[in-house]
Amino acid sequence: MIIRKAETKDYEIIYSLVQQAFGSAEHSDGNEQDLVNSLRKSDAFIPELSLVAEMGGRIVGHIMFTKAMAGNKAVLALAPLSVLPEYQKKGIGTALIKEGHRIAGGLGYGYSVVLGSEKYYPQMGYLPADKFGIKPSFEVPKENFMACRLKEDVTSVGGIMKYAKEFGIS
Repeated sequence: MIIRKAETKDYEIIYSLVQQAFGSAEHSDGNEQDLVNSLRKSDAFIPELSLVAEMGGRIVGHIMFTKAMAGNKAVLALAPLSVLPEYQKKGIGTALIKEGHRIAGGLGYGYSVVLGSEKYYPQMGYLPADKFGIKPSFEVPKENFMACRLKEDVTSVGGIMKYAKEFGIS
């Protein structure tokens, strides 16, 4: 498996991949592929943190981290993570998250925040975000709003999470 930065030539494939990955997802609004396109055009986009996973020359996974704020500190929002259905549960999502975390730490980001499965993301080091003082701006079960410290020497954060406007979360 090769994990690399997404390129312009990959965008149509990523759109279809995200659509397929979320087609049967338990928690999906069906617009995740449009969110990816909107985020890519936004001020929150970080090209180095839009990654694809390739197997046999085929793109089978994608992850995107975008700029967000927790109080007055910059953090990352992990969303979405997408793997083609037939490639799920094979470690591709895990590999994308780990590589994204490595790059993000190198870029100076201290925290990543995710709204996701309380069964999956804790395996990647995510804990309830309130343990870091990060609070959602909307109602969500505590166990599904998580954060991960990306660097040991990072200063503490706290406050309400503010996502890029493209997420449609106030």
